[in-house]
Amino acid sequence: MAFNILVADDSETMRAVVKKVVTMAGVPVGQFLEASNGREALQLLEESWVDVILSDINMPEMSGMEFLRALKGSPELRNIPVILITTESSQARMAEAQRLGVAGYVRKPFQPETIKKLLDEVLAAAYDREPSAVPLAGGDDDGMDF
Repeated sequence: MAFNILVADDSETMRAVVKKVVTMAGVPVGQFLEASNGREALQLLEESWVDVILSDINMPEMSGMEFLRALKGSPELRNIPVILITTESSQARMAEAQRLGVAGYVRKPFQPETIKKLLDEVLAAAYDREPSAVPLAGGDDDGMDF
């Protein structure tokens, strides 16, 4: 099964890095969609279905938190898993993200293995499949499952 993935980040470079890491991690990708802020991400979701969203928090126009609130408030979109990839360190903001139902988060800078592991767990849970049997390389686990 190939997954459609939306990457929302105001940095074109970071979107490219995330896409490369996901591809190199061996996640089967059908299509990558890209947005530079939450508003663009919502517009893309009106036209295209995605299986998982990887989003920054600090973006112009519509932040990742505003995007997450809008997403979780939509009956059609609320069940799409969201993984935050962010420099955010505010415990209050991360607690709010948890209350809003974020599937997990990774702090920038990150290890590629961290994103692969978290994506594998989130996609396995969301689509009722077994996590990948591919062993991960060693590394610090910067991600956090909720």
